[in-house]
Amino acid sequence: MACTTYTGTGANASIVNTVNGVSFQPDFVWIKDRSVGYNHVLQDSVRGATAAAKLSSNLTDAEGSANLAPYGNVSAFNSNGFSLVAGSVDSRQTNASGDAYIGWQWKAGGTAVSNTAGSITSSVSANTTAGFSVVTYTGNATNPSTVGHGLGVVPSMIIIKNRSVVSSWLTYHQSIGNTNYLLLDATIASAASASAWNNTTPTSTVFTIGSFGNGNGNGIVAYCFAPVAGYSAFGSYTGNGSADGPFVYLGFRPRFVMIKWTNVESWYIFDTSRGTYNVIGPYMVPNTSAAEATYTAVDILSNGFKLRDTNNFVNSSGTYIYAAFAENPTKFANAR
Repeated sequence: MACTTYTGTGANASIVNTVNGVSFQPDFVWIKDRSVGYNHVLQDSVRGATAAAKLSSNLTDAEGSANLAPYGNVSAFNSNGFSLVAGSVDSRQTNASGDAYIGWQWKAGGTAVSNTAGSITSSVSANTTAGFSVVTYTGNATNPSTVGHGLGVVPSMIIIKNRSVVSSWLTYHQSIGNTNYLLLDATIASAASASAWNNTTPTSTVFTIGSFGNGNGNGIVAYCFAPVAGYSAFGSYTGNGSADGPFVYLGFRPRFVMIKWTNVESWYIFDTSRGTYNVIGPYMVPNTSAAEATYTAVDILSNGFKLRDTNNFVNSSGTYIYAAFAENPTKFANAR
């Protein structure tokens, strides 16, 4: 997993990722302009490197909508990063001249293969070593249905988007369970509905969907994550409303942490490419187009993270969920 910062050029460009001296070919790229309030851009190798395949975590728009397609996009997933092409109108969402950007990247399994483990056949690019897969399928409105994810272990977090119609980003997290859901594009509290996951926990081969993730004839994408010791973790903590907040043990120093209060609040992303010393300040909000802002709220430590503020963002009373990925993937912690 890489968190790559770059400065926009307003033209075609190639962005190189380097993680501990090694580059890799990403299968999922998530870009955000840090300087200005432009839409997030999410693309993956299964749906393709074209303007028509753009989605945004802060929009419910269908794939490649007028709010996304004309403003620059990922044009290739390269062996050492990704390429960008200028938009037909301008390149503001991925490469505006002089703007600061962040590109979060994950490696799945390259070319997708057919998966028939579920009642709906899916196309899956799975990286079982890293616990990540990109899944696409066509909804059939038969509820419930099951979809193969290719991970070989139970996923802890699943993010689903209907590509064909206006639809929210349905999100499963093990810490809120199979009876509840969140929306990546919204501030809603954890809500209960059997229409999300049919009150059924994912298995090592499939996840179960209700009507929320199964529009008839609609193209749908799912990003599936499973924990890997020393590399990724998905869990929860209880806020204490104190500047001396809870410590969350991960077993590794995180490169990327995404946090969501299970009450009404936005999602927040912190990473060590943008925040290079404690207390980490720069954050991005997946459910809005807002530019990067700073709120010194989190210490990144050798074996986890610690909350350092009382704000609802990260440490009021109640339950918070998180997704975290390591800076140096290993079962041994690395001191800062």
